[in-house]
Amino acid sequence: MTPELMAAENISFSYETSRVLKDLSVSIQKQDFIGMIGPNGSGKSTLIKILGGILKADSGLIQFKGTPLSKINKKLFAQSVSWIPQDHPMVFPFKVSEIVMMGRHPYLSPLSFGSEEDFDITRCAMETTMTYQFADRYFNEISGGEKQRVMIASAMAQNPELMLLDEPTSALDLKYQVQILNILKYLNTNHNMTLVMAMHDLNLASQFCNRLILLSEGGIVRDGTPEKVLEKDILEQVYGIDIDLSIRDGHIMVHPVIRN
Repeated sequence: MTPELMAAENISFSYETSRVLKDLSVSIQKQDFIGMIGPNGSGKSTLIKILGGILKADSGLIQFKGTPLSKINKKLFAQSVSWIPQDHPMVFPFKVSEIVMMGRHPYLSPLSFGSEEDFDITRCAMETTMTYQFADRYFNEISGGEKQRVMIASAMAQNPELMLLDEPTSALDLKYQVQILNILKYLNTNHNMTLVMAMHDLNLASQFCNRLILLSEGGIVRDGTPEKVLEKDILEQVYGIDIDLSIRDGHIMVHPVIRN
């Protein structure tokens, strides 16, 4: 059996008086490529943030390699787990290369500068994500798809075991969506990186992820392969619309039915 990397047990979370997650439990195995899917407000992004230590659950336990997050040194945790938010507001005029080098921060002492090894790691990350060609451009001058690749490069520079992504393809056109997901698939397959990402596009999730977790109203409805999760009756119940399914190149495709 594949070793467990992270586990969430009986997690609940509320924003003020609104309960978002309700006694939720999930286990993440090494080299999983998980797509967290579900309607808006189902708890996908909140769960990602809790797993990454960005938010603290109201109750329950998060463990990384069998150790509660509360007992793990934050710097050591940052070396093992990276989190990529949905938006990347950048006030200061940093160059792309500087943004990627920030991924090495968990390995540097407060007064130290990047070593030759750190620069080699960041260059490799930029080459993998096809961002090295604009390393000297300012982050705020590049496109949305390029920014997302830069953030993935920065997360790669952390050399993490687990990468958490909050809707990494949101607001991108189809070309950039596929480009981003191809990079993530490469990291999962060739670098043995475990990936968990919140996403909306069920068809892209079916094509790229080996495991899907379907959330609804703060709980897990289904957890398993795309074939197990993307079932007509379950999807119609969760999304509240009529759905047709088809198979293309061995992957399940989901089609909303438009009624006149």
